[in-house]
Amino acid sequence: MPIEFGMPVFPGDPPVKIDRIHTYRENGWELRSLQFGSHTGTHVVAFSHMHQGAENLDQIPLEQFFGPAYLVEKGAALPRNSGLIFQEAVDETQLKAILDVQPKFVGGNISESLERALLKHRILTYTNLVHLEKLPKGKPFMFYGFPLKIKAGDGSPVRAIAIIE
Repeated sequence: MPIEFGMPVFPGDPPVKIDRIHTYRENGWELRSLQFGSHTGTHVVAFSHMHQGAENLDQIPLEQFFGPAYLVEKGAALPRNSGLIFQEAVDETQLKAILDVQPKFVGGNISESLERALLKHRILTYTNLVHLEKLPKGKPFMFYGFPLKIKAGDGSPVRAIAIIE
């Protein structure tokens, strides 16, 4: 999801402001000032976002932010030990089934209550993913969603990508 001035944000989150500070014409280079919340656009959520004392972004190993993943359809069997991406809305009624397959991360159209429960179980969540309709159904792909290394960060925008073979 592109980050742009005035884009929609979660109610109560700070608005996105992008200001041009330097220009080629005046300075010989361009520079922008960026101001937005840590959960703006496509983003990953650290365990500390909803659980006090849990790990922040800079305490989570990089290996947790990527791996094999599947686009899963509601009601379908869930693959074990893979990232799970949901295009259809899922909520906490799916928690047990998700925990049973031990995913590294879960993303897509997940409810806030499911996200809170997943984070409690140390499962990263990705929200505001786009172009999910382009992902293959029932076939694995590699998912990458690296955050900025924000000291004590509770979340970070990511450039989420899927490598499809």
